Amino acid sequence: MPGAQKSAQAGVALVEALISTLIFSFGVLGLVGLEASAINFSVDAEDRSRATLLANDIVSTMWLNLGSTTFDVSAQRTACASGGEFYLPSCHITGPTLVTGTTNTYTITITWVPVQDKSGATRTLTTQVTLT
Repeated sequence: MPGAQKSAQAGVALVEALISTLIFSFGVLGLVGLEASAINFSVDAEDRSRATLLANDIVSTMWLNLGSTTFDVSAQRTACASGGEFYLPSCHITGPTLVTGTTNTYTITITWVPVQDKSGATRTLTTQVTLT
């Protein structure tokens, strides 16, 4: 009878090893997915930072031309679309436009479509500045 018990347990260690390998594989796949999400969030944060810097550059141009009622932001539009420190994919700048009912408050809107976002959703940064 002792031989019958031994044959009933044959292969149990192999099954345990396969199950532990399967559980470990799911853990590794989870970590890879987590890293991919972290990279996407990092790229999104970088794009938002560039949009903020671009808006700041536009506001600086407006402060330099304080007496004017129109502001030329063609240099920023070119920088946004062509590359360099302000590059944003599919970038579009709206404004500065005068806020209705004010004489010195302007709205600047910057939109872009992130490359890593497969849905094609547009990101938007809107800021207002009051020139005094």
